[in-house]
Amino acid sequence: MAAGSDLPLTPGLYVVATPIGNLGDITLRALDVLRHVDRIACEDTRQTQKLLNHFQIATPTVSCHEHNERERASAWVEMLKNGARIALVSDAGMPGISDPGAWLAGAAIAAGVPVFPIPGANAALSALVASGLPAAEFHFLGFLPEKAGARRTRLEELARAPRASGQTLIFYEAPHRIAETLADLEAAWGPELRIAVARELTKLHEEFLRGTVAEVRCELAGRDRIRGEITLLVAPAVEDAAAGAAAHSETLQDRIASMQVEAGIDEREALKRLARAMGQSKSELYRELQRQRARRR
Repeated sequence: MAAGSDLPLTPGLYVVATPIGNLGDITLRALDVLRHVDRIACEDTRQTQKLLNHFQIATPTVSCHEHNERERASAWVEMLKNGARIALVSDAGMPGISDPGAWLAGAAIAAGVPVFPIPGANAALSALVASGLPAAEFHFLGFLPEKAGARRTRLEELARAPRASGQTLIFYEAPHRIAETLADLEAAWGPELRIAVARELTKLHEEFLRGTVAEVRCELAGRDRIRGEITLLVAPAVEDAAAGAAAHSETLQDRIASMQVEAGIDEREALKRLARAMGQSKSELYRELQRQRARRR
């Protein structure tokens, strides 16, 4: 039966969204489900217990995180097939969206067990609707790779790939990596790329930084420390911005060739000197040079 009625919950798996910061964002239906299921599968039982204590919910909890979800899924599915009612929650937001939960939901569906979504807070959508960027079409990509090289490669691939007209890109990023990620964005798309950085969504110090990637980088560079979970949004491609980035790339090869002739040095040394003059890393300029050459093929 539907949550909120006086009748028992229907057996099955309940995928429950929880607040991403402000506890007032929990829904009445979510509270009802969490009170009446047999147990709650949590990404971190300690984190979920804070939520349960706040709302005086005594339902037993069990861990369900990225390291044990697959191995324990079969046991949970057997319980569900035998009539159990289990709620699945992550530390914040909707389970399965850049959080554990998708594997268990898929296993339950494959076993013929009902899966009920209990909607609620989500950082990506909350950031999108307040970003000022187009919201009719968007592409959610979750977290970028943690390693610098892999992250740059991924962003370069996205910059080269055709993108649907009007489609905003949405990423999650950690505060200690956001400065490097913005530098990689600028290298891939150019300094005029329009972005929005949403920080500490729904919390006391909620903040939106909107503008070009160069402007937002400058703002964050002046801070001693950047805190809070971050949602990063990238505006749809604009022809003028793309043309500007292309022009920047096209002049790079010419400048390197000129330096080689004038100074009598090889390409590697020319790249090194140009990078120093431009205040960029040699690897960034090298990747830009490779992109420019690829376009000319």
